[in-house]
Amino acid sequence: MAMKKFINDPATLTDELLEGMALAYGDLVELEGHMVINKGLATADRVTIVTYGGSGHEPAQCCYVGEGALDIQVVGDIFAAPNPATVFEAVKKADKGHGVLLLTLNHAGDMLCGKMVMKMVKKAGLNVKQVITQEDISNAPRSDGENRRGLAGAVPMYHIVAAAAREGKSLEECAALAQEYADCMATIAVAAKCATHPQTGAPFGDLGDSDMDIGMGQHGEGGGGRMPMKTAKETIEIMAAALVKDIPVAAGDKVFVMINGSGATTLMEQFILYKDCVAYLKGLGIEVVANMVGEVLTVQEQAGFQLNIAKWNDEFLRLWNTPVHTPVFFKE
Repeated sequence: MAMKKFINDPATLTDELLEGMALAYGDLVELEGHMVINKGLATADRVTIVTYGGSGHEPAQCCYVGEGALDIQVVGDIFAAPNPATVFEAVKKADKGHGVLLLTLNHAGDMLCGKMVMKMVKKAGLNVKQVITQEDISNAPRSDGENRRGLAGAVPMYHIVAAAAREGKSLEECAALAQEYADCMATIAVAAKCATHPQTGAPFGDLGDSDMDIGMGQHGEGGGGRMPMKTAKETIEIMAAALVKDIPVAAGDKVFVMINGSGATTLMEQFILYKDCVAYLKGLGIEVVANMVGEVLTVQEQAGFQLNIAKWNDEFLRLWNTPVHTPVFFKE
């Protein structure tokens, strides 16, 4: 079947989407090549935050650039890490004398890029700390965190760490907070229908008309949890039980819950899933104190969702409730 997408030239997808985003949100961000830059960065007097990654997952991560979140995101080609030299230039641009926090989602290309950037940073004598998120429980146990993929759980961390930076926390304090957050969360994904690559039209896989795959990665990596489609409640019970055990959380704990639509899952479905997750956790005596429901990090038109749960303390909640203003994330 031919790919049906409203695009022009597959070779210029990333350039065009960034140009359009910068036009749509010119009051919040500016574009410099493949760098999406917070307009408030020019006057920032604090620790700043840089991240990077491939395009094709919008709104992540370029649409989380702004006040109270990321300062620069360097955008690679579709599903591909950007050039390390560009990330290094972004780090230099972001540095306002208080140091730079470099946040990386654990994927092979991004990890290689980050390793090279940190070598450049060290040689240049810049004050930079890197924190890696690796919360996907489906492809490695917690004891083997280096092999866990980074998924949508990084997004709430952006705001929490940025809020701490705005309060004047040092780079060491911001990095420690980011690591604490990375360590207290877990994510698992499920796909009901695979996406197609927007440049080639190649399918990421075929789940047929009646199957789903719990554990599928955000680039179509198989999760090993293929089974017949289940109801929202049944699916949540399987996924939430695994996350609760992994983190772990228990009666009396407070948590953050994210339902991240993968691109072709309706908001109707996402609200039902969130309702079922809250009920499941309540049955365990666990209180949901904050949430994100919607498309946070997508995989083109993949049908499915990522469920992220993080164990929260009062400090996380306090920082979460501070103002943030990015293209898709706004709170007074």
